[in-house]
Amino acid sequence: MHSLVILRRALAAAAALAVVPAASFAQTPDTAAVPKVGSQAPDFSGPASTRYGLLKNPLHLSDLRGKTVVVAFFPRSRTQGCTVQMESYRDRYATLFSGGKGIVVVSVSTDADTTQQSWARDANFPMVFVSDSSGEIGRKYHVIDEKNHYDTRVAFVISPDGTISYRAMPFKELTENAYAELGSAVASASHAKSAGTR
Repeated sequence: MHSLVILRRALAAAAALAVVPAASFAQTPDTAAVPKVGSQAPDFSGPASTRYGLLKNPLHLSDLRGKTVVVAFFPRSRTQGCTVQMESYRDRYATLFSGGKGIVVVSVSTDADTTQQSWARDANFPMVFVSDSSGEIGRKYHVIDEKNHYDTRVAFVISPDGTISYRAMPFKELTENAYAELGSAVASASHAKSAGTR
């Protein structure tokens, strides 16, 4: 009986240790330094890929001017929370992002472009992935965890004029409300564009 209690405690301790890396991904960056709503989104470029393969040319944020852009920083491909987040984006792509009509979702992490591309292919993700392997993009947005070299989970909605219209810091991938808020922010940015072109 005593050995059973010890075994249970050991299993509980192991389970607690197993969730530590995932919990560290919830770390939030310095709020004051991260680009604010209403400011111009810092331009960036990086090797990009989709579920269909690696893109020939780097993706430049400035090339997407005129579209609503969701820039979703995430820590690591194929990890638990990131999988929940990206699968939710995929499964709600039609409702959250109008199926990509006038909206581009750019998912950014410090993973290699080949790592991102294989994940996008395997999971049939409709988003564009950008590799921030040097951490330069994360530094521009002040969302990088320098010690562990990963981008923290922060999402931005960038209006067609290039200004930030929404910021989720952190993006809480396990809560339903996070997706509802993101969808509303995307819709607002897209409607503002439509109203301006009438």
